[in-house]
Amino acid sequence: MKKMLVPALVLASVSAAAVPAAAQSYNNRPGYNQNYGGWQSINVRQTNLDRRIDVGVRNGQISRREATRLRGEFNSLLRLEANYRRGGLTAWERSDLDRRFDRLSAQIREERRDRDNRRH
Repeated sequence: MKKMLVPALVLASVSAAAVPAAAQSYNNRPGYNQNYGGWQSINVRQTNLDRRIDVGVRNGQISRREATRLRGEFNSLLRLEANYRRGGLTAWERSDLDRRFDRLSAQIREERRDRDNRRH
């Protein structure tokens, strides 16, 4: 009985030590927000979308006209978010913003890949 108990205790203690370490690295990931079950915070998403538009313009993947349109949609999302936050952000409003940010992200991805205005 003792021969089986010692390996079981060793295995349990190793497992107990490994789980918090794995969780810690996941929770410290940039953009990770525990309040939203692993979704990026709205501010992080906004920063990433803005950066992706800038990079696309710099690389020549997005034309200035496309960037102006994308930035207009981005700015309207910022205004919508500000309106939502006035009364406190509800779950439905958060979901609505997530859908709209996803749609804008897809548009940015499409514009960067459509090969308009490529220099090479």
